[in-house]
Amino acid sequence: MKQSFSRNALGVNPADIPVKVLNNGERMPTIGIGTFGSDLYNADQVADAVIYAAEVGQRFFDCASVYSNEMEIGAAFQVILEGGVPREELFITSKVWNDRHGEGEVIASCKQTLADLGLDYLDLYLVHWPFPNFHPPGCSVESRSPDSKPYIHEDYMVVWRQMEQLVEEGLVRSIGTSNMTIPKMNLLLPDCRIKPAVNEMELHPHFQQQAFVDYLVEREIQPIGFCPIGSPKRPERDKTETDTVDIEDPVVVQAAERLGVHPAVVCLKWAVQRGVVPIPFSVTPSKIESNLRCALPDYLVLTDAEMEALGSIDKGCRLIKGQVFLWEDAAGWDVLWDEDGTIAT
Repeated sequence: MKQSFSRNALGVNPADIPVKVLNNGERMPTIGIGTFGSDLYNADQVADAVIYAAEVGQRFFDCASVYSNEMEIGAAFQVILEGGVPREELFITSKVWNDRHGEGEVIASCKQTLADLGLDYLDLYLVHWPFPNFHPPGCSVESRSPDSKPYIHEDYMVVWRQMEQLVEEGLVRSIGTSNMTIPKMNLLLPDCRIKPAVNEMELHPHFQQQAFVDYLVEREIQPIGFCPIGSPKRPERDKTETDTVDIEDPVVVQAAERLGVHPAVVCLKWAVQRGVVPIPFSVTPSKIESNLRCALPDYLVLTDAEMEALGSIDKGCRLIKGQVFLWEDAAGWDVLWDEDGTIAT
């Protein structure tokens, strides 16, 4: 029996979810769902979550080849499309992984993703990380690949030229960056033919990156926020003793108590009201629907005072530090992020 995705079913009417108009005129929903299972959920569980999310009105799905679940998600997309959701109503993102940065490899990787997802085009394609550095699955954060190296702009432009070619060939509608920094963007923007439409970055109340968000908005590049609730279920390898917990912050908890919701909802609503597009991940039906509702303009609105208070709790706590991408003589993970305003060499 064919599954139905009637707009009169449970959940949210997708037409009620506001959109962001990107710098190329493409339209992107103001909230999505991530598909990284975080070492806790297998590909079939993630695919089931994608189907349920579509049932309750979600239309923005953030994928990546490195998540090792695009074939299963592709099968889920076929269920969704056969259930009556038009392809043009979906907004589907994927990313090229670090080991496919060579000449011709970005194109090939995108075509493989399209085949795995069962699609003719992607709405958005991102460069997952600005380095060709990668690591074997399950490795420790202390491991270092002898082939890892710092950011080299000329190498990144080899990647970006292929991203532009994907747009020109009609395989991708929009392209963007991920895990970038202001110094690296300052090199990319003068050299690109097609400007990034988005930058996907870690954003949550304890890691707000306000200067970077302002930089992007001023240049008409839309910020997309991953780990929007502080990623409490991120892999153990990404946790350190100095990490803080956003959903336990008294300011977040107080707003949640007033609204009668879980603190995670406050984190998402703060992101949406801030103008960021969050992409929370969940396999729990009630959370998937609750997350989606955060994009509704009149749903659980935070007051100006609450937004100001939430803006004051930034702790500069980066959770996804990227230690496994460091080169052998790197001083520490902070060199990946150009925190002193310069790019490490």
